[in-house]
Amino acid sequence: MRSFDGAVVLITGAGGGFGRELIRQLLQQGSQLILTDIQQSVLQAAAEWAVAGQPALPGRILGMLAADLSAPTAAEWLSQQARAIAPLDVLINNAGLGLYGPMEAIPPAKWEALMQVNLLAPMRLTAQILPDMIARRSGHIANVASVAGLVGAPGLAAYSAAKFGLRGFSEALAADVRPHGIGVTAIYPFFARTPILHSEQYGPAPARPVPERLLYDPAFVVAQLLTGMRQGKLHVYPGAIPRQIDLLRRVAPWALRWLTQQ
Repeated sequence: MRSFDGAVVLITGAGGGFGRELIRQLLQQGSQLILTDIQQSVLQAAAEWAVAGQPALPGRILGMLAADLSAPTAAEWLSQQARAIAPLDVLINNAGLGLYGPMEAIPPAKWEALMQVNLLAPMRLTAQILPDMIARRSGHIANVASVAGLVGAPGLAAYSAAKFGLRGFSEALAADVRPHGIGVTAIYPFFARTPILHSEQYGPAPARPVPERLLYDPAFVVAQLLTGMRQGKLHVYPGAIPRQIDLLRRVAPWALRWLTQQ
């Protein structure tokens, strides 16, 4: 897509670190936003943060819808409510849960909820929204994946499974919808300064903290995503670390295996 000006955009996980930045940057670019997260109060706080100190933004927020995407029926309800507000031009599947620990230590209900939110909800929402986009022969689907969707690491089995799935879904979906004039973009951020850094942990070994010097700014990651969408890119690697990981997984996977065990 060439411009976000006037585009109606549905953002999931709008109350999180990337979600807030998506609101801020898309409002600056003139988009008409429909926001969703698990709690209305979280959405209100994110919207207030995004517009603070910016009284004359060209975009606007059309609606805020609270929905728990771990529920199998939530995607259908959400898509119906969003379409009742306005026809959607863009879907950004940003909502995500994090977990850390060995698979045997994590309660099954926890990693199953993660799979619902991180993988199945994007698929369900896409399936609900695509028919309208196909009929109009325009639209864009963006999926926020992770470097954990490029290479698995200890303690991230469920999270990696969902993000690997999101990468494959994005690639196959792009091939399916390209003839209909619809774009697909997947982004693979490294660790950023977002609440997912403080996800639930299980098992005896504590998660290794990511050094501050390696953390990315959410504003940079979101800007890279929006630029990639405008340029029609399928894969976006925001920053040197994601690009290096992608290169190593293809040409020297043994090096990545060594690094993840350190």
